[in-house]
Amino acid sequence: MDDKRWKRSSTVVYNIGYHLIWCSKYRRKVLTEDVAARRRELLLKKAQQIDVEIAQMEVMSDHVYLFVKTTPTNSPHFIVNQLKGYTSRMLREGFPFLKSRLPCLWTRSYYCEAVGHISEEAVKRYIEEQKGK
Repeated sequence: MDDKRWKRSSTVVYNIGYHLIWCSKYRRKVLTEDVAARRRELLLKKAQQIDVEIAQMEVMSDHVYLFVKTTPTNSPHFIVNQLKGYTSRMLREGFPFLKSRLPCLWTRSYYCEAVGHISEEAVKRYIEEQKGK
């Protein structure tokens, strides 16, 4: 197997990726300069703690875009809650102006899409082909 594509544990071989997006509260453009740099550090630190690899990250002034790879035991909801909660708390402690501008740093919502190496059509075709075997 191609080790770059798949990860392994004692009971499972997997390739799980999620495209995640979330926004600052009221889409305020607060993720600039020092805040954005610190947010990047905090996301990488927390991701490592919860066994998530951030494969791609982009910081906009009012958005966070991530492509993460994870284990089968980490749900997207868990990942987002951990990353949003930790970064909100730490950024608001480190940058007090965020407390006065926003009641909380992030919106409650987020976007998530599962990303895999093969397409939905390929999976459907593979399952359909198993009938005749």
